[in-house]
Amino acid sequence: MRDGNSRESAGPGDGSGVADAIEPASVHVIVQEDRIRMVLSGEVDADLAGDLAEATTAAEEAGLPIDIDAGHVTFMDSSGIAFLARLATRVQQPVRVLRAPEPVRFLLDVTRIHELLEVVTDEAAPGEAEPDPTPPDLIA
Repeated sequence: MRDGNSRESAGPGDGSGVADAIEPASVHVIVQEDRIRMVLSGEVDADLAGDLAEATTAAEEAGLPIDIDAGHVTFMDSSGIAFLARLATRVQQPVRVLRAPEPVRFLLDVTRIHELLEVVTDEAAPGEAEPDPTPPDLIA
């Protein structure tokens, strides 16, 4: 599959050094019983704008809290930031950004979009129990 985010070499031995195919960008909307999970991957830029608009519409219609898993985002430009801002201001439910890589967290801070949503910085996935910091009792 090729889209605006795929990079393909011109052919064998073209000397470009670019891999034959890099995974394209995507947004997947998973509607669960009590929340929506959006999984972003690849380069979140203008080429993904139509898919991001559809995801926003789906989230608005569902009326559930939203978790955005950004763990596989390799690049984000103003299109991605606009998507997050639009979600945070148009839906009535909380919006959380999970597993955001450092460049995405930087953009959220610089643009102050982080003030509109919750950025989860711990490594535990939502719903997972936190490890108990106290060691178990030793049985002799």
